[in-house]
Amino acid sequence: MLLHLPKVLNAEQVTLAQSLLSDDAPWLAGHRSAGSQAATQKNNHQLAQSSAQSQQLQRLILQALNQDSLFFTATLPLRILPPLFNRYGGDCNFYGPHVDGAVLKIPATGDWLRSDVSCTVFLADPASYDGGELLVQDTYGSRGVKFAAGDAVIYPSTSVHQVTPVTRGVRIASFFWIESMVRSDEQRRLLFDLDMNLLKLRDKHGETPETTALTGVYHNLLRQWAST
Repeated sequence: MLLHLPKVLNAEQVTLAQSLLSDDAPWLAGHRSAGSQAATQKNNHQLAQSSAQSQQLQRLILQALNQDSLFFTATLPLRILPPLFNRYGGDCNFYGPHVDGAVLKIPATGDWLRSDVSCTVFLADPASYDGGELLVQDTYGSRGVKFAAGDAVIYPSTSVHQVTPVTRGVRIASFFWIESMVRSDEQRRLLFDLDMNLLKLRDKHGETPETTALTGVYHNLLRQWAST
């Protein structure tokens, strides 16, 4: 499931992120953090994880996600890898087709996280740069996204994806992975669709015996499929 999450960050938060991710931030060569296959495709810059800017922005992103009900409903997060930040522009301007690693180590604890869902939070005004689309291959073909600053997109970590070359300006973004309580993308999609339609039914008819029964179906499916 590829899903647009609008306004994960508000305008003030976006402005702060942009100020912390300026040209003179501690950017490192992106290929240093990639796996052996992805490193051959990765030509961008990545913010030093140990930097003060990274620590502050990680807290900002995680706090915003904690308040975003659509993010929770769509991902059913068990654990989230601390967000990372990248920059595309100049001679370091693309990330070719690749698949994210299946398991990733959480730096602070050394624990392993299974990557079920990938997330990108866009931090640059799309009018300020050309190119830089996130292209994700799914069952319906390749889909390109380039959302407003503060918006996010989630998609299955099993997807082949890429960032097209930035030919003007600079693209900055946050990216990270979620281990979901529900491992299957198809099961998460079914639960998401059921939950969204329950909200619509309640909005239209209020709480009814039918919505109560369907809520029970949702939670019984979640109980059956979830691992915690």
